[in-house]
Amino acid sequence: MKKQYVFLVGFLLIALALGSCKKNVQRAFYPPVDEYINITLISYNALQAPGGWAYVNGGLKGIIVYARGGNEFVAYDRNCTFEEENSCGKATVATDNITIECSCDGSTYNIFDGSVTNGPAELPLKGYNVSFNSSNSTIRIYG
Repeated sequence: MKKQYVFLVGFLLIALALGSCKKNVQRAFYPPVDEYINITLISYNALQAPGGWAYVNGGLKGIIVYARGGNEFVAYDRNCTFEEENSCGKATVATDNITIECSCDGSTYNIFDGSVTNGPAELPLKGYNVSFNSSNSTIRIYG
């Protein structure tokens, strides 16, 4: 019984020590966003089809908008998240149209949800709220 107790206490101490090694990562300051785009305009025409994407002004380094399909859209800031506060990179959509990449540090992100697919970045891309008004084909990006 005593050996089990010692083992349990030792295990808990090791788990506590390992858990406390996690870095406290804070997000960079992102300016407020409230952008409207009409997807019937030529510059945003790609957003009318599932899998389409477009660059939009706003945010810290610009915004990527992606059409998931079924009038569902997502939007991410183009600021790369490795060393986010001093990021040298501006995220771009890769030629495969499903990955977002940062040429500066080599990090890649999933265009569908902004999650990291390859580091050194640990944080996902900063996402924005998106709503779609089907009556006038307008996307609002805000947050």
